[in-house]
Amino acid sequence: MTMWNEFLGNQILISAVLGWTVAQFLKTVIDMVINKSFNPERIFGSGGMPSSHSATVCALTTASGMKYGVGSFEFAISFVLSMIVMYDAMGVRRETGKQAKLLNSVFFENILNLDGVFLQEKLKEYVGHTPLQVVAGAVLGILLAVLTGKLY
Repeated sequence: MTMWNEFLGNQILISAVLGWTVAQFLKTVIDMVINKSFNPERIFGSGGMPSSHSATVCALTTASGMKYGVGSFEFAISFVLSMIVMYDAMGVRRETGKQAKLLNSVFFENILNLDGVFLQEKLKEYVGHTPLQVVAGAVLGILLAVLTGKLY
């Protein structure tokens, strides 16, 4: 029982997990409203609005700053990690999604008249984020960490 008390007493970890959970829930709901259908891949998948990666690392960074101060090494490590994750989401991962979309259209819409043997399934197109999705995730993570901090 002590392990669960320690786990639930870890404000920084709970803030980060809450950031990811709420962002994934919102992402799923937003996708359902836009596409008028439920896509179970959205529950755990990457990409989409808001960025759960950004929400997670910004909640982690904010909680670290609130608990240890912005001059601490905990905050510094969290901040650098956040910058890398958000930059990657808007850069490399976003470009990967664009390339997957193009390849899927080439191979599965018979632009090259292939019979689908080359690729057995479509490549994942939702892997990166637009700057707006990253900012929305960051704001969500910061707000959740502040709200969680009030509970501790």
